[in-house]
Amino acid sequence: MRHIKKVAVLGSGIMGSGIACHLANIGMDVLLLDIVPFDLAEGEKDNPEARNRLVNQSLSKAIKSKPAPLFKKSYSNRISTGNFEDDFEKINSCDWIIEVVVERLDIKKEIFAKVDQFRRQGSLVSSNTSGIPIHMMAEGRSDDFKQHFCGTHFFNPPRYLQLLEIIPTDHTSPEIVDFFMHFGDRYLGKSTVKCKDTPAFIGNRIGVYAMNKIYQLADKFNLSIDEIDKLTGPALARPKTGTFRLGDLVGLDTAAKVNAGIKQNCPDDQQVQKLELPKFFQFLIDQKYYGNKSGQGFYKATDERDENGKRIILSLNLDTLEYEKPKSSKLDSLSLSKQIENPEKRIQALFKHEDEGGQLVRASLSSLFAYASKRIPEICDELHSIDTALKAGFAWSYGPFEYWDIIGIQEGIDAAKGEGDEVAPWVEEMLESGHSSFYVVKDGIRHFYDISTKSYQPVPGTVDLVNLDNLRKQNPVFRNDEVILHDIGDGVLCLEFTSKMNAIGEGILTGMNESIKIAEEGEWLGLVIGNQAKNFTVGANLMMIGMLAFQQEFDQLNMAVKLFQDTTMRCRYSKIPVVAATQGYVFGGGCETIMHCDSAVCAAESYIGLVEVGVGLIPGGGGTKEFAVRTSDEFHPGDVKIPTLIERFKTIALAKVGTSAPEAFDLGYLNHKDSVIMNVNRAISEAKDKVIQLSENYVAPTPRTDVLVMGRPGLGALYAAASSLHLGRYASDHDILIAKKIAWVLCGGDLSAEQEVSEQYLLDLEREAFLSLCGEQKTLERIQYMLENNKPLRN
Repeated sequence: MRHIKKVAVLGSGIMGSGIACHLANIGMDVLLLDIVPFDLAEGEKDNPEARNRLVNQSLSKAIKSKPAPLFKKSYSNRISTGNFEDDFEKINSCDWIIEVVVERLDIKKEIFAKVDQFRRQGSLVSSNTSGIPIHMMAEGRSDDFKQHFCGTHFFNPPRYLQLLEIIPTDHTSPEIVDFFMHFGDRYLGKSTVKCKDTPAFIGNRIGVYAMNKIYQLADKFNLSIDEIDKLTGPALARPKTGTFRLGDLVGLDTAAKVNAGIKQNCPDDQQVQKLELPKFFQFLIDQKYYGNKSGQGFYKATDERDENGKRIILSLNLDTLEYEKPKSSKLDSLSLSKQIENPEKRIQALFKHEDEGGQLVRASLSSLFAYASKRIPEICDELHSIDTALKAGFAWSYGPFEYWDIIGIQEGIDAAKGEGDEVAPWVEEMLESGHSSFYVVKDGIRHFYDISTKSYQPVPGTVDLVNLDNLRKQNPVFRNDEVILHDIGDGVLCLEFTSKMNAIGEGILTGMNESIKIAEEGEWLGLVIGNQAKNFTVGANLMMIGMLAFQQEFDQLNMAVKLFQDTTMRCRYSKIPVVAATQGYVFGGGCETIMHCDSAVCAAESYIGLVEVGVGLIPGGGGTKEFAVRTSDEFHPGDVKIPTLIERFKTIALAKVGTSAPEAFDLGYLNHKDSVIMNVNRAISEAKDKVIQLSENYVAPTPRTDVLVMGRPGLGALYAAASSLHLGRYASDHDILIAKKIAWVLCGGDLSAEQEVSEQYLLDLEREAFLSLCGEQKTLERIQYMLENNKPLRN
């Protein structure tokens, strides 16, 4: 089994530094090299710091950038820097050398000649090129180099976008390809896709065509760019950037170069050759309005604010080529799309709509269907590779063939013909042979239509994964309006939240209790709490809490908070192991839930925190109590306890959020029982394995009565800490009131000295403090503001 510990990254630009940071995220020792600056003064030529100025500045800029490329800033210590002249021989100690220099074949070949000279035999070599043919870079290299060389194309930003394209040449050893496919998946957390060595590979070849087709259609339909971005963004279950905002984000000059490269290098690609970028695109290029990088492109930010204080963004009128304020749309199709929550039904409705919005969607999708079908076997052999590339590289919820299945294959063929496009012959042959969809689910495993065997085959790499979408047709073990309880095999259950934004309300709390009861009373090993939504949960249902608080229904509030506390404690003290699997937002009540589970398997991109202070409350579902328990467990004989207490207090009082799962460990939200997994698609499967592991000789823990709290001495210290926040203007008067409530619970209330108390004692204090804040006017104002504006009020 090949192991990688040290990696050399050659080139420290945006991509090079980003890749270096992500390799550091997974624990690699990274050597980042770049050129010696051309403008060194005479006295600097022998100065190592000056000679490494370019690489150090690039890395520093990357580390400070947003979104952050590192899980934790301290991980930058894993990256050492140097330059091509003084440090190139150091690559001999590296297991993998990845080239990320400027996109010029001559420069890349020069770099690889040097790599061949200094690398260790058997070490891996790859290029991050986005379009230069891989085989051309390997010309003239040694046989060992060629056998261990391929393309490894990351998408920007490397930490966040999931796609990693693996592009072998004819000389690449199959073992190397298999290794990168596995390593990218399990260690880098990527969706790895094997591509053929063709222009722009898979993601950009299809994605750029899709963008350019919509630019072309924009000339045909009388629609604003705002309308088109909404139609080709959220309405189609794609990112809010849509098409035109995405162009601004990528850079229109970059998009133009990629498009020109594909057109030049794919002379036989008829659909690409027919595409002409419209006049409005050329206008922006001529004016050097490249998008975000130049301050304006299809959109232009102003210093003006609207009545809600939001910055006014102007959009380009494609006819007049003037910027104007966006207008409210009267498109029926757009209005309809907002009313249909189910994305597949929404896509079907849009595709059939006859207004200009519907026509644009139908024309763009049907053209995409035809184009994608004809790229097989040119760019890859299997259709699932195209779908994975578009989902992972462009953050689409569905790939081209998945969209086609939603629409219906025959309907897609007819629509393509209506637009003057022809689909590939294999699609109609597939229909004629009785195969009516590109994908089917058999025995809980997803299969794709394999063109070479003309049969359905399991999607590679997914057989050992739990995918809840593949279980939709089987009868659930239990369900209500907010949860579904699935049998995920091997005696393990999985509780899926299904409420809006997975907000935790009465339905979810009831479902959690019922699921644990079912697991305890039946022949089940344990329970996973996990879902495949963008976010694990945004926290408790604030609308429900707000309604009760506004009406001052304190008896009902008390019952609601008690139910939440009892439910999290049920997770802690059930007779079977309960393991959470998380991704995205794990806020408030979600954080409280996972803190009470036997273990949490958290995708690295989990954003975890107790954020209740933002709505004028304290964590009331056991979170504040649990911080008191964990703080107590951190105390050791002879320790000075107050600094630890203050640190944990600040985490809740300042509503700190771990912006990655590793950072959540530092904040105390995760601890020794929890683990981090790089690939979000594997979280539920890993949680299932954890349940099975814990179930062997599992004994439920006993409720704690030995929680050491500090009483009045602790209160004095925390009140002083709160006052310092106030004096430093980090906190308002109401923030201080909330902070003192948090301190009260953490210290066990008005106790004359430190002593041991029970968890239930702390839960009662927590609930009392929560309810008292529900009677505060400024808390009610915060709740109302959050519900209306989806952001916190500072009052």
